[in-house]
Amino acid sequence: MVTSITSLGRNGLYDWLVQRVSAVVLLLWFLYVAFFVATHASLTYDDWRGLFAQTSMRIFTLAALLSLCAHAWIGMWTISTDYFTSGLLGSKATTIRLLFQLATLAVLVIYLLWCVLILWSI
Repeated sequence: MVTSITSLGRNGLYDWLVQRVSAVVLLLWFLYVAFFVATHASLTYDDWRGLFAQTSMRIFTLAALLSLCAHAWIGMWTISTDYFTSGLLGSKATTIRLLFQLATLAVLVIYLLWCVLILWSI
């Protein structure tokens, strides 16, 4: 049995809800950006910069980034707990799963910090 020590939530229902809410936030953000691109026939750097210079768009993008990280973490945690089992990998399953989860977490934190730095330095 896999414990949920490294899970984002306390139980599966909470993780399921975070997955669904984060998916909706990401969908709304992508639809808004797609609409912006579609309505600007000759999109220039100044148009793009102007969009992300607005505080509301920065906050919306930050919410999308946080949603992306939460969504990815829950998905990768689920994959690691489903496929890195002791039946396939023997006694090393827990170590491999933990290393995979730490690597995933490190990548997500680095990407999040990098994106926040770019977003708020415009």
